[in-house]
Amino acid sequence: MKNPFEEIKPFIVLLAVELKPMKQTEWVSKFTEFASIDELPDEDKKLIEHARKSVMSAYAPYSRFSVGAAVLLENGVVMLGNNQENASYPIGLCAERVAVFAAAANYPGVKIKAIAITALSKQFLIDKPITPCGACRQAIAEYEHRYSHPIRLIMVGETGKVLVADSIRHFLPYAFDGEDLKAKPI
Repeated sequence: MKNPFEEIKPFIVLLAVELKPMKQTEWVSKFTEFASIDELPDEDKKLIEHARKSVMSAYAPYSRFSVGAAVLLENGVVMLGNNQENASYPIGLCAERVAVFAAAANYPGVKIKAIAITALSKQFLIDKPITPCGACRQAIAEYEHRYSHPIRLIMVGETGKVLVADSIRHFLPYAFDGEDLKAKPI
């Protein structure tokens, strides 16, 4: 029986020969790690306390993993958000997006200075920092882009170390934004 790839074999070899080396790009993400909340500046401690208060109002009957977020606006206002689950999983919202969208809806044009994120589980102890999911990273990146201003992220679990990043770009270096659409902000 004839091998069906014999006829295209020269073509495959030609393609392999024609490939050129690709350029590699390296991204470095910077985070500051604190052993505990006690090491943080007072403003960050207060924002975490707001996030911890918000986590208590989360609606997470399915995952039993409650997340709270507190957004500090440039005008000093703190907006809270927590995850809101739904039996139809895709339509629930994460705490970070709830808080960011509430801030934008209630204080349009006011820059977001920082966001604190924490979580509480009814099944296990969360002893490491909780980071935003991909969708929340993209939503936060939109507001950084919109206001040309980095947003500080303060992430903590129930106990343990605290992770701080000066911008969402450390999590999402190739964020999709209005420049990709060639769109001009209104």
